[in-house]
Amino acid sequence: MKIAVVQFEPKIGNTSFNLQKMISQITKIDADLIIFPELATSGYFIPTKDEIISLSLNIESAEIQELINLSNQSKKGIVFGFPEKSEKGNFNSSMLILPNGSHFIYRKTHLFFKERFLFTEGDTGFFNVYWKQFDINIGMMICYDWRFPESARTLALKGADLIVCPSNLVTDVWHISMPSRALENKVYFAVANRIGIETINDESCKFLGESAIWSYNGSILTKASKSIEEVLISEIEPQKTRDKSFNPFNDIFKDRKPEFYF
Repeated sequence: MKIAVVQFEPKIGNTSFNLQKMISQITKIDADLIIFPELATSGYFIPTKDEIISLSLNIESAEIQELINLSNQSKKGIVFGFPEKSEKGNFNSSMLILPNGSHFIYRKTHLFFKERFLFTEGDTGFFNVYWKQFDINIGMMICYDWRFPESARTLALKGADLIVCPSNLVTDVWHISMPSRALENKVYFAVANRIGIETINDESCKFLGESAIWSYNGSILTKASKSIEEVLISEIEPQKTRDKSFNPFNDIFKDRKPEFYF
């Protein structure tokens, strides 16, 4: 199957603009699964909880329904980050939509920096979604979750073939760890980062791009620039992630000794 990562610059607070940009990309990209950044519908550096709530969406929102319909019409899977409103709170979430109309929401487990003042801590835990058409298990995490090797390991132990990571990354260090996350779990890894600068008063966030897709052996399949809107596309073979051995005697999952890890 073919997967695509979309690196773009959302307009802060402008859901309509961002949604139309996403729809345009979904319509023209030739890929089976299309992955957008964290908080792609809203922008990131929102100053107050009230403003986040005003930009938040749920499954009944017209914007979400439009993406569900587009997934069905185009026969493409979609992953995107958005602020989610729920009876349980207001979450930094990611949604996976499959063409059959099914949809799945992951709520960010590890909140970064001032997110803790705007969002409720995620309560979904880590899970995979099986897409029968391509015989693939897809796991989701969001941005800062990458700092915790347990995030990717949990998804891999649950059977992930591909981990998708919508992100708004502002550091230069994450490219050090992502190949390891792919290699140590033998999974494909796709990071959709954004670009641009958002400023509130005298404080700014600069987003550093370099979205990328890694193979299950830790090698990089494709990588974007730091500051240009780009679409990355790679072919992947999900079934190749499932044999966790790398010689006749060693298997990275069977050789684990969890009784000694705590």
